[in-house]
Amino acid sequence: METSKMNSDKTKKGVERAGHRSLMKAMGLVDEEIARPFIGVVNSWNTFVPGHIHLNRLAESAKEGILLAGGMPFEFNTIAICDGIAMGHEGMHYSLPSREVIADSIELQVRAQQMDALLFVSSCDKILPGQLMAAARVNVPSIFVTGGPMQTGCCGDQGIDLSTVFEAVGKYKAGKITEKELSQLEECACPGAGSCSGLFTANTMACMTEGLGMSLPGCATALATDAKKQRIAKKSGMQLLKLVEKDLKPRDIMTMQAFENAIRLDMAIGGSTNTCLHLPAIAHECGLTITLDLFDRMSRETPHLTSLRPGGTDSMSDLDAAGGVQAVLEKIKSKLNNKAQTVTGKTVSENLKELKIINPVKNKEVIRDTNNPYHKEGGIAVLKGNIAPNGAVVKQSAVDPKMLKHTGLARVYDSEDAANAAIMDGKIKRGDVIVIRYEGPKGGPGMREMLQGTSAVEGMGLSDSVALLTDGRFSGGTRGACVGHISPEAAEGGPIAALRDGDIIEIDVPARKLNVKLSDQEINKRLKDWKKPEQKLSGYLARYVRLVSSADKGAILE
Repeated sequence: METSKMNSDKTKKGVERAGHRSLMKAMGLVDEEIARPFIGVVNSWNTFVPGHIHLNRLAESAKEGILLAGGMPFEFNTIAICDGIAMGHEGMHYSLPSREVIADSIELQVRAQQMDALLFVSSCDKILPGQLMAAARVNVPSIFVTGGPMQTGCCGDQGIDLSTVFEAVGKYKAGKITEKELSQLEECACPGAGSCSGLFTANTMACMTEGLGMSLPGCATALATDAKKQRIAKKSGMQLLKLVEKDLKPRDIMTMQAFENAIRLDMAIGGSTNTCLHLPAIAHECGLTITLDLFDRMSRETPHLTSLRPGGTDSMSDLDAAGGVQAVLEKIKSKLNNKAQTVTGKTVSENLKELKIINPVKNKEVIRDTNNPYHKEGGIAVLKGNIAPNGAVVKQSAVDPKMLKHTGLARVYDSEDAANAAIMDGKIKRGDVIVIRYEGPKGGPGMREMLQGTSAVEGMGLSDSVALLTDGRFSGGTRGACVGHISPEAAEGGPIAALRDGDIIEIDVPARKLNVKLSDQEINKRLKDWKKPEQKLSGYLARYVRLVSSADKGAILE
């Protein structure tokens, strides 16, 4: 194929590069292959994460597409942590920090080897955001193939997923189910490869990738085990070479207009609150700034159109059958930046003109029209007040309507472990507000997710009366009155550090308020006497704590 001067020319052109070519020939390459554009295939495949165990097959299909289009693929791997397996113990300290390691490792590999373009094969919570950050940073033509949702599990006639099992632990602790019934759910909830089947963080970020214009239409919701995903991977490999010809790069696609489109999509589908960390971090790599206020404004303007698990009843396979991300964008197209560019080489509007709804009935059932939404506002709300001056985040679409306004007594814990123990031991009473602090980006460190505790509250039947506040964050599988990302965090002397057992907490989601019934003078008096808890850290986490910003800035490294 005809291309202009390529990055890889620095490693392979001219007599001075004879030694370089000799090393390439040691890998079996011939001159005709060396002459082609060098395409990095960035693959997070491993045998420890269910969302990744099939990515080697997708990578093979993608490489076939690259070869068909005249490129030369070179595959390398990134690390991948499964949040579900890391949940509820010290392993979760490392999940969010891994996002930066992934981005850094890709930058090192790509800059050192001078690749002309990148095809990312990725899945799951921090891996996909880390790869998007890297794509923006190295800014060579790039396209993403996301791994796809897991099939929904089935137990009897009930559709179940990972969050069902976490919630079932709470039911077991409350004596509502037997250990045998819990074991049956454990066996059936996760039937195979793919990202956990609800609209948790992994699948939310796949939708955000398509919404940003960085993956082909239909990619986000195509199931991991569907042959359609293999075909999308192959077509993505072929399309990438067209992006090389056009020199169309990630920062040409991931503009502020594209991020606004992605946030509107997020609000329409009711995605994970973790997007409030990842989209700002990706935007930062593009030289852009996204604030929590933008999320809240978009939420007020964009109706919530789906009822996807964990907050609703439909699955990702239902969304795919209804037309997927593109069908949602079609419903909100009047609010979109329709001229935003995508990896198809076409605009959002041009892509939507080619949209064909295969199942109109499913489309109407799963994705409502804007004049008949599930909620008039989007899935996420940003709260502020004397507990969270810089903001806090709640997935309002997954909150019991009775809990959108709640006043209760604070039950304060200085770690997730202490709070989980109290919840499991039945120490939380109806009406309480659980406060978990020192779990922010610096305090945790690493801003641990709280799925174990929130699921136990749900399973025990308390989510209609108990709220949970934290400077940490929540899994995309969380539902209930769970307010996270409280900024400033406790470890930085934020007001959450001043809270005590018995303080009266007021939550008002519609009014976007989060307050404790204390005077400013009392809060300041308590903070004056506050001492930061000592942290004994080593290795990567010690370096991470010195560099990481607050949650309202996306927990980026500064």
